[in-house]
Amino acid sequence: MPSRHIRFDWAMKRLLRNKANYVILEGFLSELLNTDITIKTLLESESNQQTQDDKNNQVDILAETADSELVLIEVQNNSQLDYFHRMLYGVSKLVTEYLEKGQEYGEIRKIYSVNIVYFNLGKGDDYIYRLKSEFIGVNTKNTLELSPAQERKFSVKKVADIFPEYYLLKVRNFKGAAETTLQEWIYFLRNSEIKDEFAAKGMVEAKETLRVNNLSDSERAAYNRYMDNKSYEASIRSTQEFEAQWQIEQIEETKTRAREEGLQKGREEGREEGREEGLQQKTIEIARSCKEQGLDTETIMAITKLSREDIEAL
Repeated sequence: MPSRHIRFDWAMKRLLRNKANYVILEGFLSELLNTDITIKTLLESESNQQTQDDKNNQVDILAETADSELVLIEVQNNSQLDYFHRMLYGVSKLVTEYLEKGQEYGEIRKIYSVNIVYFNLGKGDDYIYRLKSEFIGVNTKNTLELSPAQERKFSVKKVADIFPEYYLLKVRNFKGAAETTLQEWIYFLRNSEIKDEFAAKGMVEAKETLRVNNLSDSERAAYNRYMDNKSYEASIRSTQEFEAQWQIEQIEETKTRAREEGLQKGREEGREEGREEGLQQKTIEIARSCKEQGLDTETIMAITKLSREDIEAL
């Protein structure tokens, strides 16, 4: 039976902030970014000052590399419709936060935003997505390059090397066995298990450091409480998703029935007002039911297509 390992988000909160364990984070980032990463220190920023208890479903680490680049690693457990916007906001804050007043723009640091999500963000079946900025000619289709002077002054080779890079890991999309060293890390993120044969950078150290059996009694108790909370959250999330799907089916059924009734009424009376009014009333009733069941406004908006103002007015 394989040894149990702790979840990566809990490790980020409790263990990986220890300088002795930087090698684990360095290994993960080196495999993901496909370059050797050395962490000089972990920083505190306005975007990551909250604790895990404050944020419930999200934990992050801000690392500074030996090359003075910034790497923001975030783990998000629960669904968030505006998560793309939050990724942009977090990086934008770092751009300005680490540029001192009076410094020239050329001192802006390179930022990597690494986002590990355990929900279905957007529409896509891959388990790793990368956003890297390039300027492409609208007519020529050529990539805009730096001048030799810019290369010398800023010590970069490409324009994209200046702009932030985003990595999105939809780990639930990863299926099957790990065949590459990067997939070994993705496998661990998805399953909280490190197999004996895994040999990715940082994995040997993670294999020992992140064993549940290696935790102290107090750490193990805290971890068990954390996992109990995760089970509770997963149960609530599953219930909400089931209820949301049921509500969608009810709306579709209502639309079909209202459409048929409206068409019949239109043929008989030549009026469409009754059909629209009935459909709107049914939609409002469903929205009110969703609200009474505790669904959040964004979810109700997605189900009913009503505006935020209409929902909040119920």
